[in-house]
Amino acid sequence: MYSIFEFAPAKINLGLSVTGRLENGYHTLDTLFCTLDVGDTLHLEPSESGIELSIAGADLPITSENLVYRAAAAYLEQLGFGGVRMHLEKRLPIAAGLGGGSSDAAACLRGLQRLYKSQLDLPSIAVKLGADVPFLLLGGAARASGIGEILTPLHCPEIHVVLVNPSVGITAKEAYLGLHGRFGQVLEVEQILVALEQKQPPPYRNDLELPVLKAYPIVQEVKNLLEQHGLFGVLMSGSGSTCFGLARSAEEAMQVAQAIQLEQPSWWVRSAKSYAASR
Repeated sequence: MYSIFEFAPAKINLGLSVTGRLENGYHTLDTLFCTLDVGDTLHLEPSESGIELSIAGADLPITSENLVYRAAAAYLEQLGFGGVRMHLEKRLPIAAGLGGGSSDAAACLRGLQRLYKSQLDLPSIAVKLGADVPFLLLGGAARASGIGEILTPLHCPEIHVVLVNPSVGITAKEAYLGLHGRFGQVLEVEQILVALEQKQPPPYRNDLELPVLKAYPIVQEVKNLLEQHGLFGVLMSGSGSTCFGLARSAEEAMQVAQAIQLEQPSWWVRSAKSYAASR
């Protein structure tokens, strides 16, 4: 039986501005996405019909409540035939601001396209699944606007980061509700990229930090710890609760990650670097 593996990389937001709110309730964004070399793995093999999903590493639903299942259902409906068996190895924390569920869904779409050697319009399927899914189909680095579906691929310097999640899950809905209609200006993306190249603190911000820090003071503890270990550009990713700090080398990132893990053994801590799959 022909089967394949798809890597589902984590993403971070190198700045996130919430610029407004649409009548349908979605918020408009300006953000710089970047994928990393840590993530989940999805194994897929074709079947005659139906969708089967198993998951290791997390207690998640394996039915239509799961975004991977919904991605497969949407793809197969458009394809008009076939089925799939999938096994997800979950390594990223849940509701963590790293795009894990969206990346798993994107990996599902890419995998099904490879399995069935078809030419379906994946971005049109992805945008109906979630705001981050269109970017995570692509990976690499991109500026995203609209609700996240308007993408401008960018060349981003290689970055090394330490990711820390304090074992607290925060839903995007919860973070956005805390804004109370406060919206920001667009990001200075060119200046951010120059700062990353020069390994200087980038002029970025995350508009969702303020409401999240108020509701979850532990996220401020995470930021403080990353700064205490000498990292720069410390920021919360997405709607949290994962925060990251930039390191000046892979060695520094690894050493800081090891030190923080020793200090906080119950937290999820990883060193990582930027990642773009060759397709």
